Amino acid sequence: MLEAIARAPSTHPAPRHCIALLRLHLASPSVAVAKQIHARALRAAGVPLSHPLLAKHLLFHLASLRAGAAPLRYAVAILTRLLPEPDPFSLNTMLRIAASSSRPRVALELHRRRLAPPDTHTYPPLLQACARLLSLRYGEGLHAEAAKNGLVALVFVKNSLVHLYGACGLFESAHRVFDEIPVLQRNLVSWNSVMNGFASNGRPNEVLTIFREMLEADLEPDGFTMVSVLTASAEIGALALGRRLHAFVAKVGLVGNTHVGNALIDLYAKCGGVEDARKVFEEMGVGRTVVSWTSLIVGLAGNGFGKDALELFGVMEREKLVPTEITMVGVLYACSHCGLVDDGFRYFNRMKEEYRIAPRIEHLGCMVDLLGRAGRVEEAYNYISTMPLEPNAVVWRTLLGACAMHKKLELGEAAWARLVELDPGHSGDYVLLSNLYAAVGRWADVHLLRKTMVTHGVRKNPGHSLVELRNSMYEFVMGDRSHPESDQIYQMLAQIAERLRHQGYVPRTSNVLADIEEEEKEAALNYHSERLAIAFALLKSLPGTPIRIVKNLRVCGDCHSVIKQISKVYDREIIVRDRSRFHHFKGEECSCKDYW
Repeated sequence: MLEAIARAPSTHPAPRHCIALLRLHLASPSVAVAKQIHARALRAAGVPLSHPLLAKHLLFHLASLRAGAAPLRYAVAILTRLLPEPDPFSLNTMLRIAASSSRPRVALELHRRRLAPPDTHTYPPLLQACARLLSLRYGEGLHAEAAKNGLVALVFVKNSLVHLYGACGLFESAHRVFDEIPVLQRNLVSWNSVMNGFASNGRPNEVLTIFREMLEADLEPDGFTMVSVLTASAEIGALALGRRLHAFVAKVGLVGNTHVGNALIDLYAKCGGVEDARKVFEEMGVGRTVVSWTSLIVGLAGNGFGKDALELFGVMEREKLVPTEITMVGVLYACSHCGLVDDGFRYFNRMKEEYRIAPRIEHLGCMVDLLGRAGRVEEAYNYISTMPLEPNAVVWRTLLGACAMHKKLELGEAAWARLVELDPGHSGDYVLLSNLYAAVGRWADVHLLRKTMVTHGVRKNPGHSLVELRNSMYEFVMGDRSHPESDQIYQMLAQIAERLRHQGYVPRTSNVLADIEEEEKEAALNYHSERLAIAFALLKSLPGTPIRIVKNLRVCGDCHSVIKQISKVYDREIIVRDRSRFHHFKGEECSCKDYW
């Protein structure tokens, strides 16, 4: 009898003491503490190796560590050796540990073993694992299983499903699941999950719509909410909206949130507000992280202030901060857009040797771009041929763009041949090759290529420009006459053209890659979407007000020259964000120094 009592796990004093110690250290959990307490229990006489209550508390202690910090092998060993028949609580705790680890697939493997029946807390960690693995099919199976078990209506299961579908690119499915949650049951996680799904899939307008609905539901946003909303504003280039959101951030007390601060830097940089980005960066003070430095470095580089970006990187190094892979992409991008070829290779070598960062395809792509922009297209091709990684479509597209810019037909056709294999049907590749043929006067090939596009159902993305005025965004396409004030806009265009001609402007008709008469080419240039947007802004904004344009394609050489002159003649700062960078026009000069 005494022997039986001594062996009973629940009554032995050593396990009870160890469990009490584990509870005591929950406020500041650590792996070392868990292992020491576990070892103490094992050394105690009469304590069996398999002790369910101790195992449960050990797992709970490990799950309390920051995400990904728990040693997965140790946790699995506790589950499988100390708990041969785990209860749902212990298994769910293990699933949480595995889902947030570097090997989330372990959570799915444990689920397949059916070690315990699922309950209300089983599916969220499993769906989290699927989201991290982008395992849509398995996640859909879990969705069906949760429905079969009558657990799909729980708000935290719905939230996990919203996150899964958003992470896998099915933002419409994510929104549909969100709509299934009764309005009064939606919590902050519900709203954040659906907004993040739209934000990460390039749907900024939907993010802003959901945000308005959230505020109408009297729910207070947190840092995660504001990061999604600020990211959405950055994507559409809405600076005025961004500034209102910045004021809102201050109102709700999130100014000190590092993630929000980083998102604000990114917002202002992507809206061309470089000085605002600098100000946020400075105000963050000791709260700045490597992400903060990286955001400003990348922002400066993208806005054409490459040398400022490199100077800031030097300050970052003096602060003894270690750059990340993304930081180095920003540094190499700055070199590429400033024509600093030698500096670019020097930073690339330092990245490998000094910081032990293995080059990724993004870094290698920057090096190809660096050489291509500088006109060293043959060297760029040779660099691709000897790259340590298999070049992807983006790398070959970069080379094709350089070939079109510098009229390198043979290499351009070689790049095109690889793109047909890697990413057939990409409209941008057809446009680049067509531009290359047009630049060297091979009009028959231009027409043949355009027929091929029609045959294969490839549609070119039409060029459009957005301009922000008085809290509204206005969109224009080339030759657009849909605006209610079209007549006034075209009168303004004619006035601009006349004033520029008096200043000596001569249209660069070589930028019209079409086999038409010179007069038609001049008219085509004058009706480019960014010029319509600028004419509208000049009509509708106060003198001296900066004009901000977002264009989805690269600005042509003639428009670049025209906007420089408009900035001087009309005494306006004009900020244009095109497909790959910013141009800050002021006093007939551009931040890109005519190197783009």
